[in-house]
Amino acid sequence: MDTLQKTVISRDGTTIAFEQAGRGPALILVGGMFEQRAMPSETAQLAAFPLLAQHFTVLHYDRRGRGDSTDTQPFTVAREIEDIEALIDEAGGTAFLFGISSGAALALEAALALGGKVRKLALYEPPYNDDADARQAWKAFRKELAQALAEGRRGDAVGLFMLLLGMPAEHLEGMRHDPMWPMFELIAPTIAYDAAALGDDAAVPAERASQLSVPTLVMDGGATAFPFMHTSAVTLAGAIPNAQHRTLEGQAHEVEAAALAPVLVEFFTANMPVDAQ
Repeated sequence: MDTLQKTVISRDGTTIAFEQAGRGPALILVGGMFEQRAMPSETAQLAAFPLLAQHFTVLHYDRRGRGDSTDTQPFTVAREIEDIEALIDEAGGTAFLFGISSGAALALEAALALGGKVRKLALYEPPYNDDADARQAWKAFRKELAQALAEGRRGDAVGLFMLLLGMPAEHLEGMRHDPMWPMFELIAPTIAYDAAALGDDAAVPAERASQLSVPTLVMDGGATAFPFMHTSAVTLAGAIPNAQHRTLEGQAHEVEAAALAPVLVEFFTANMPVDAQ
């Protein structure tokens, strides 16, 4: 599979680096927290999975502030939506979008903002949570995160996210010696970007999602370590007028490309003219 290394300039002058492979309608992959092309993450594995390139022109990009992409301040979620729009325009003006984890929240925001430029939308485990305690914990996390980043304590910012995920505090020091930790610290400011995409309290944005008109697939993993993901996926799919929900049995939050890719192909190619596939 031939892969092209390319860049595009977003509206505010930020350079967005991406890889392009395959042929057919454009499919843009939106990674979640920390993900970037140089990281062996779920999105990177999906981008390299040959099945997708047989059906789509696959664009896998470094979100702003990560990898080979640059960054421009001040940040707003609208800037990341403009990055996706620049990729869509580069790819011909329309595209399918797939987002995973917090990247799914960004993909949803982009689909709401970009109208007909997004042909279909697929989401895997967007980490919304309607539980009252979880919403309060999210608000506290965002406040502490903002303070840590303002004071330049990038390691502490990463640690706050790890603790939010449920890592025991006594394990955090050991995690700081993980080979991936320097990469996490380097892009720690972008934790705030994902947080912004998920909103003030990370609740399911049911009212806003009800305004989405594009066909949407909301997925969760049957073996996820976060049971609320299933509840949130069902709620979100129920709020979107033209959406369907699917649980990928045996899959965790770290979904396997071999399980996900065929589902994406089935969804994105359904009801498409053969000459458009």
